[in-house]
Amino acid sequence: MPNKLKSRIQPGDIYEDCAYHPCLCFGVDYEEDDIAVWGISLIDGSYPRSCSLNHCGVEKMTMEQAWKRKLEFAEGRFKPPPEDGDK
Repeated sequence: MPNKLKSRIQPGDIYEDCAYHPCLCFGVDYEEDDIAVWGISLIDGSYPRSCSLNHCGVEKMTMEQAWKRKLEFAEGRFKPPPEDGDK
């Protein structure tokens, strides 16, 4: 399970984007009202993977968590968590 952001994310960190991809952070813009983070997906190499730190629920991941997620996607075993109100 990814970790809630307890400290500022910075380039070089691995984060989970709103599509549940583990991404390598290339940049963060803390100067904007809507703080943006962007990077490259460690699942399929897609970029830029941009998310809002205020609105998207971005979470930091460890290398181990990112590798596990990569394998889950590759094997078709990844299931996103239910959204609030879903049962």
